[in-house]
Amino acid sequence: MADDMTDSELARLRAENERLKRAASRGITIKVSEKGGVSVYGLGRFPVTLYKEQWTRLLDMAEEIRAFIRDNETSLKTKS
Repeated sequence: MADDMTDSELARLRAENERLKRAASRGITIKVSEKGGVSVYGLGRFPVTLYKEQWTRLLDMAEEIRAFIRDNETSLKTKS
């Protein structure tokens, strides 16, 4: 009886481990935060969370940000 429970628990944990590995390898994900913000996961150690107005302002500046990155390419570092 105890072996059956141990085996089923081991199988459950293996399945959960596989599910978590697949979720982690998906890359960037977007979720609604507890406080109603938009959280982007997968860019770094912590999520980037902004409210919708902040995201809209930032996205409206996309070309300016790209130009800034091009203009400062030699000073900027890349994360491997």
